[in-house]
Amino acid sequence: MTDRSASNHQPGDSSWTRRGFLRTAAALTAVPCLIAADPAAAAEELPDFPAGVSLVRAAYRNWDGEITVTGLWACAPDGPEQVAAVVNWAWRHDWTVRPRGASHGWSPLTVPEGTPSDARVLLVDTVPHLTGLALVAPDEVRAGTGVTLEALLTWLEEHGLGVTAAPAPGDLTLGGALAVDAHGTAVPARGEERLPGHTYGSLSNLVLSLTAVVWDAGSGAYVPRTFTRDEADCAALLTHLGRSLVTEVTLRVGPNTSLRCVSRTDIPASELFAAPGSDGRTVESFLESHGRVEAIWFAFTEYPWFKVWSVEPRKPLTSRRVSSPYNYPFSDNVPKPVAELAGRMVTEAAWSLAPVLGNAQLDAAVLGLVATMSADIWGPSKNTLLYLRPTTLRVHANGYAVLTSRAGVQRVVSEFTAFYRERLHAYAAAGRFPVNGSVEIRVTGLDDPADTGLAGARAPSLSAVRADAGHPEWDTAVWLDVLTLPGTPDAAAFYRELERFLLTAYDGTHGLTRVEWSKGWGYTDEAAWSDEEVLGTVVPSSFGAAWDEAAATLERLDPHRVFRAPLHERLFS
Repeated sequence: MTDRSASNHQPGDSSWTRRGFLRTAAALTAVPCLIAADPAAAAEELPDFPAGVSLVRAAYRNWDGEITVTGLWACAPDGPEQVAAVVNWAWRHDWTVRPRGASHGWSPLTVPEGTPSDARVLLVDTVPHLTGLALVAPDEVRAGTGVTLEALLTWLEEHGLGVTAAPAPGDLTLGGALAVDAHGTAVPARGEERLPGHTYGSLSNLVLSLTAVVWDAGSGAYVPRTFTRDEADCAALLTHLGRSLVTEVTLRVGPNTSLRCVSRTDIPASELFAAPGSDGRTVESFLESHGRVEAIWFAFTEYPWFKVWSVEPRKPLTSRRVSSPYNYPFSDNVPKPVAELAGRMVTEAAWSLAPVLGNAQLDAAVLGLVATMSADIWGPSKNTLLYLRPTTLRVHANGYAVLTSRAGVQRVVSEFTAFYRERLHAYAAAGRFPVNGSVEIRVTGLDDPADTGLAGARAPSLSAVRADAGHPEWDTAVWLDVLTLPGTPDAAAFYRELERFLLTAYDGTHGLTRVEWSKGWGYTDEAAWSDEEVLGTVVPSSFGAAWDEAAATLERLDPHRVFRAPLHERLFS
């Protein structure tokens, strides 16, 4: 969490610089630590634990290192039955169970910072064993929730299948991605028809059925149960926020496509993010012509790194063919000038170097695109959709989705970026530099259950891109994230201003703001996930009746609250 009082500390304050250094070290390298369990200690602390399920002592560390907990017990069941055995053990012994995949997230939906090592919290790792993949029909794949998105998309590609859009990191597990309605960036371009088995919404919208470990009143125990997409209970499990444990899913998929991705750094933010109705190279104009865009706008710079994808069955003459993902090594491996600047900012409290760092990041992108010949690439979809490795700079990120009409996208982008720019420069004029990363902007469609082709399919209850029943004209979501180094002074206060702007400007009248579950939100001036009004009122009300329905379902499927984390207690109180 950001400590606002840090702005009053000087470079010579060793306690502050050590804390900042450790945070940045965690952000640059986050490798989980596993320690073989002493059988005697395990038997004493976890009596009668299911035989055949190995136990280890583990460290949990989230993406940016702001949540780091060591010494928790962890296990890796080999299938749904073993998962159920572990969950029943936890219930009977008054423990909680927290599913763990890649730990690639920001919010404390797994465990919060400060969780003691002797907490009765058991991590259940999905990655070692819950990774099966099988075609059950030409357009249906059954997948274990521990499989990574890179492994899944590679396997689909080998079978001539793919998805419309996906998150940039390939190391996410499928289960983790579905728990927080992970998404890519895509809306249909002018004249584009959706392919069967594809969706412009979140990955959760591809689910046909899922298997979760839930309470069974008849047997008086937790059991694996399969839910189909047309069942009411399934709607709450499609985006469950870690409030359940899903072991396997069946996804509707479609024919793979080849995508061209062109990167541009020649369009000024003033033009790209101009007011609606403006001529020129605006976000809206590229959505019309291509449908798939992403803007990465480094702090205190004028020219964003702007990516535009298009469906291209044949390789364009000027494109470079790519046969694997992660084609921006200058982004995945932090360039030395960027690393040195980030290090100075933290260890010397030289936060005023934020403009220099922003321009260094832009320079690295401009030069890197040329040096690696990656400004215009083409290949099977996964090779341009996946572009972020775990070796990239690890930063804190807030996140929101603004529901609007397709015609309203430019307005949302323009108003948000204008507010962000004004506040960033106002802070800088006062000698405060809360942001040293980038603004990231993506645009997707909403979750339309009809995309599954299954009659009676339900929409994911808690997906940020669930349609709003009162506004059918809102068919598009603008995703907004702002990134900064962990520990940056004044960041939480700045994020709070951005959040309040979005919640006020798009309060359900001209659009609707929802939080992005995996990122930072609910800011006070000191910390994220701390504003009780946002947690207790704003977030639930943004989902209308679907919130209470989902909360009741998740409670009924886990009445003993085995799967509850502290953040769930505050959200679903």
